[in-house]
Amino acid sequence: MFTRISRSGGRSYLQLVESFRDGEKVKQRLVASLGRLEETKVKSLIASLERSIGQTTERTELEPASFAPARAYGDLYALQCLWQELGLGAAMKRCLRSSRRQFDAEALIRTMVFNRLSDPRSKLGLLTWLERVEMPGVSQANHQQLLRAMDVLVDRMDEVESALTQLIKPLLDHSLSLVFYDLTTIRIHGEKELPDDLRKYGLNKETGGIARQFVLGVVQSADGIPLLHTVAPGNVSETATLRPMLEHALKRFDVARIVVVADRGLLSLDNVAQIRTLAVEKRRQVDFILAVSARRYKAMPDLLRDLQYTDGIAETQFENERCVVAFDPQAARRQTEKRRAEIQALETLGQKLADKLDAQDAAEAAAANKKASLRAAGKAKPSKRANDRSAYVRFARELRDRKLTKYFKLDWDGNHFSFERNESAIADAEALDGKLVLLTSLSNQMSSSAEIVCRYKALADIERGFRVLKSDIEIAPMHHRLELRIRAHALICFLALLLHRLLRLRLKRAGSSDSPTRALEQLRCIQRHSVKIGAATHTGLSAIAPEQRTLFEQLKFPLPT
Repeated sequence: MFTRISRSGGRSYLQLVESFRDGEKVKQRLVASLGRLEETKVKSLIASLERSIGQTTERTELEPASFAPARAYGDLYALQCLWQELGLGAAMKRCLRSSRRQFDAEALIRTMVFNRLSDPRSKLGLLTWLERVEMPGVSQANHQQLLRAMDVLVDRMDEVESALTQLIKPLLDHSLSLVFYDLTTIRIHGEKELPDDLRKYGLNKETGGIARQFVLGVVQSADGIPLLHTVAPGNVSETATLRPMLEHALKRFDVARIVVVADRGLLSLDNVAQIRTLAVEKRRQVDFILAVSARRYKAMPDLLRDLQYTDGIAETQFENERCVVAFDPQAARRQTEKRRAEIQALETLGQKLADKLDAQDAAEAAAANKKASLRAAGKAKPSKRANDRSAYVRFARELRDRKLTKYFKLDWDGNHFSFERNESAIADAEALDGKLVLLTSLSNQMSSSAEIVCRYKALADIERGFRVLKSDIEIAPMHHRLELRIRAHALICFLALLLHRLLRLRLKRAGSSDSPTRALEQLRCIQRHSVKIGAATHTGLSAIAPEQRTLFEQLKFPLPT
């Protein structure tokens, strides 16, 4: 049954028509004529029919629709799913709960973590960002509340880190036998000095110059999952951070054996002794794979010269420790050729300086009479005379700038500028080219030489984590001056790195080529819209594109509604 409009004499009439089958033919018959087609009568009829089936719909006159600005939602929804799935929400609420605060500390910490991954901003900039996004569970906040939430986070730091450890444990292998540790420097602004200030001047790894900074250490698992972080003053020696980190890791993770892999900046023979002492004190098995800065040890070139390599790997003993050496002939050739070219360029410069001095000495006598006559006539012009001391200074400056000083011998006490190659230093440098030297406490039965090298090379992944911290998460430059706020900011960025790495792990396991940053950018296009029609406000999401739907499937998150 359906309605039909018929027209007669310029008027329109509404009719109720029924279809029926007469044999094999479909016919229509008029059931009733409902009268002239008028808007009020039609609305009344519709309302009457709705009441007959128990449905009542309030209808208002059509009014202009008012659209609110769209808010980005998809990326924050995905991060919220991961946050809750890990149990971080419940753990944070438990650690940060208080009946005296008028704000939700967990929600604000979560907001700051998500902001690091979505659109990193300062605390004031975050408030502007909140106006453009649909942050789950957070409608509004102010700057003072954000700072107070950071203070609460530091006050409960030990509880939060303990809870975080318990949440991470199920994601790790049962033995947690292999961890990677490295340090980076984080630039920080501010001129005023404070008591026991973390902000110290030191050599910054990002800029290569002196900067005010603090040192951030990160420990991660073999799967690339961040386990814990450390914060130290900006001028701390890297070697001094290894034992405190190990003590912290052994306290957090109750495992029978731990093997720490670290770069050459963290190795000292004192550290090796400290690791062995720590193992005895804690009654745990603590092993290490540490890279050796071979150029620091005079005995190293002679040790490496006569090694026989099998598949690019050899073994020896250094300071009574097992020493594994990996050799790359192509890298060695490139390093040697580059150094020889630089040495040749400096020899050319030195010879040019010496030739200039010789030519000057030869011409000086011939020009003496001419200069004397010009001077007598008042026409002589002052000239800058080159001398041996200035040649020494210029040549030494070039050696220093190119970091090649040890490859030349300069006779500073001689009357004339002269230099020569330091052939023994060049030979020692070439003996180290292309070689990676590792010290380890692991026996041959526990790990072969090839496994030792492979495990060390996996340390490069932690460097990628530092790049994420400094580029995508934008941990630096930092503008906080109080130590508590610096530590809170470091923990917030560490939580953001944890979420980033877990997203990466899920995407990788699903065979996706997208990075976490790229995935969040795509999901950010899912927006929540709000429209007001009359007194009613309607909200909804933009359509989910096929590629966005695929991302949710790969991340194993339900689709947003």
